[in-house]
Amino acid sequence: MGTRQASADDLASVGFSALRCALATNIVWIGVLKFKQYEVENDEPLVTSSPLFSRLRAKLGAQRLNRLIGVTEIALGSLIAAKPLAPRASAIGSFGAIGMFLTTLSFLATTPEARQEGQGPLSLSQLGQFLLKDTVLISAALLTAAESLRAARPADCPRTL
Repeated sequence: MGTRQASADDLASVGFSALRCALATNIVWIGVLKFKQYEVENDEPLVTSSPLFSRLRAKLGAQRLNRLIGVTEIALGSLIAAKPLAPRASAIGSFGAIGMFLTTLSFLATTPEARQEGQGPLSLSQLGQFLLKDTVLISAALLTAAESLRAARPADCPRTL
């Protein structure tokens, strides 16, 4: 293997590790914040506009719903971080994060405050721009899922493309 290839492989390895660490940290940190009252208030426009979450909010109340979301986020972030010890569990965490981010992106369609009033449907407000970053996080979760699945594969299993 040439020096350039080794350097590219090393860089990719460092990049995957940094991506996994950043993704897990972001998800856990945001999950912890769900236990703060200001975060309950910040999430109100999102959950009250969502067909799914508005029903959950009506049943659980705003604070309990946020805590449930927080516990879910902490669990998913922890699973993603667990790749060295439990690669299959880490893949499950990554797939769960993909579902979570897809759900969050649905708020772009259901939350009127996500768009800048009077500027057309593609003009996102600050809230809409915040939600849009989840497209990048979905991509990160897809990569961490793939890397975890590779690590979970038995050594004698042939690699296919």
